[in-house]
Amino acid sequence: MDYNTSLPPLILKEYGRNIQKLVNYLKSIEDKEERLKNAHTLVELMKQIAPSVKETNETNQKLWDDMYIMSDFDLELDGPYPVPEEEILHKKPERVPYVNNRIRFKHYGRNIELLVKEAIKKEDPQEREDAIIYIGKLMKSFYSSWNKEVIDDAVILDNIKAISDGALDIDLEKVKEDNLFERLYKDKRKSGRPQGKPDNRKGGRSRRRRN
Repeated sequence: MDYNTSLPPLILKEYGRNIQKLVNYLKSIEDKEERLKNAHTLVELMKQIAPSVKETNETNQKLWDDMYIMSDFDLELDGPYPVPEEEILHKKPERVPYVNNRIRFKHYGRNIELLVKEAIKKEDPQEREDAIIYIGKLMKSFYSSWNKEVIDDAVILDNIKAISDGALDIDLEKVKEDNLFERLYKDKRKSGRPQGKPDNRKGGRSRRRRN
């Protein structure tokens, strides 16, 4: 009886030792057509081991690649896919660069800076002014949600100038006079008396008639 400890290590453990033995058997078949026929049968068997794998061109190619890998790239076949390069097994993945987006005003968020960049691109004066007003409304709403305080329109406008490096500006007196930076989202305040409950104040009760 062969014990796993005395056998050579598996190249791809997910397929098991029997699949590895069948791959080794493929390498011993001298007839090229017979070898290819058995390779197709082996790939179908590998699919049964992983029934959750969907039938797609990519998954089929992966199965053939795995078979070549288990053969230690020593399997000559006229298969449907090219033989993978041996270097891919030892190639380290490329390092993903760390995204370092420094946000000048964190309480406004990254999206405000993106909106400011888009507003700078607008050449039409009216469209640019409309964009500034909309950004100001958003900034005032975000600030109130984050700080629970009302921020002055002058501060909002200064922040817009800072984010846009001075490219965006609007008349402050016009903003204040027309309340252009009014918040988009307002807090819902509860009414003084809950809806559906009777008014128990004096004079609000219905008096019963005495017989």
